[in-house]
Amino acid sequence: MKTYLKIYFNSEGALPSEVKNQLMNLGFKATSGNYDFVYDWGNKDVRLEELVWFADKIHSVLKGTKVLFSIETI
Repeated sequence: MKTYLKIYFNSEGALPSEVKNQLMNLGFKATSGNYDFVYDWGNKDVRLEELVWFADKIHSVLKGTKVLFSIETI
């Protein structure tokens, strides 16, 4: 499974490079295309509780940066 992350920056918020560093510390890798970052869960079948916990972690890391984000796990 993979979790894809799309970031929407605000010119009044954190620098994109700072946001990138925070997300990479969570284990995300930068990507190109429809999404900005991807987290690879490997062959693990991730439960809903884990996905919600991970979304909470992303939210905590991005809090105060004034960025919006969306996630999709496939």
